[in-house]
Amino acid sequence: MGAVDGEETRTVRLRLDLAYDGGGFAGWARQPGLRTVQGELEDALATVLRSGPRGEPRPRVTVAGRTDAGVHARGQVAHVDVVPDALAAARGRSDRAAVDVLGTRLAGILPPDVVVHAVRHAPEGFDARFSALRRRYAYRVCDSEGTRDPLRRGWVLWHRRALDVAAMDAAARSLVGRHDFAAYCKPRPDATTIRTLEEFTWTRPVDGPDAGLVVAHVQADAFCHSMVRALVGASLAVGEGRRPVTWPRDLLDARTRQGGATVVAPQGLTLEDVGYPSDGELARRAEQTRARRSAHDVDGAPRECC
Repeated sequence: MGAVDGEETRTVRLRLDLAYDGGGFAGWARQPGLRTVQGELEDALATVLRSGPRGEPRPRVTVAGRTDAGVHARGQVAHVDVVPDALAAARGRSDRAAVDVLGTRLAGILPPDVVVHAVRHAPEGFDARFSALRRRYAYRVCDSEGTRDPLRRGWVLWHRRALDVAAMDAAARSLVGRHDFAAYCKPRPDATTIRTLEEFTWTRPVDGPDAGLVVAHVQADAFCHSMVRALVGASLAVGEGRRPVTWPRDLLDARTRQGGATVVAPQGLTLEDVGYPSDGELARRAEQTRARRSAHDVDGAPRECC
C-alpha cells in the first residue's frame, strides 16, 4: 500500500530485467548532478506513467545489486511499485498487456546504453534486493597483444603481463566459503563484511566470445563494496608471479586491508545474473535477509558491489 496526497493508494509491484553499459554512468544509484542508471530508469518510468501530471511521486526503483561507476550489467533485476490506474493509462488503446506496453514505451525513451529486457508483474513477496539468493559476476582480462581487441576495451581489462591462470584459479578456490572478507571490502561503520563466496574460478576459454581472455566467475550471496575488484586484484598479483598462490588466503585470514590487494579498474566487471528462490519462498527469503542485515548494517541497505 502507498499514499498519495494523504489518501491510501494501492500499488502493484513490477519486476524489471535489464542490462546496461556502465561506461557512461556514475554507478547505479541516483546522485545529484551525475548521470546514473537509476536516474535514467526512474526518469523514463515517470515519463511513461505520467507521474508528474497525475500528481503522483516519481517512481522509485529498487535494484538487486547497486553497481559502481563503470561496472556493467547483463542480468540486473529491479522492482518498482506503481499505481494500477497509471499502469492502465500507459497502456492506452493497445490490446496488449499493460506490462508489455510499458516495456515497449520504456525502450523508446531510454538511452541506448540501458535496455529493459522484460517487465512483468512480480510474484507475491518479491523484493529485487532482499529476495535474492545470489549474485554472479564475471571479470574479463586480456593479457596478450594477439587477442587484444580495441572494440572490447570498454568491458575488458588490458593487462600487460602474461598471467598464470592455473595459479590464479588455485588461489581463488582457496577463498570459497563463508568468511569475513574484511581484507577485500571497503569498510563502512558497523557494517558486516561476512559473506558466503559460493564460486570463484579463473579460466581461459578456447572458444566463444571470451576465447583467449582470462575470465573470473565470482558468485556469492552478496558482495560488500569493492569486494569483487579486490579479489581480482589479488588474483592478478598471483597470476603475474608477484605473490605466491597462498597470498590471497593469507590476506583473508589477516582481515585487514592494510598492505592488501589492489582494487582493479571497473570496466572488466559485469553483473551476469541474479538468482532467486521459488515464488513460494520469496517473502521468507526477504524477511531472513532483512533480519540478518539489520543486525549488522546501520542503515539496513547493504552495498552489493563490486
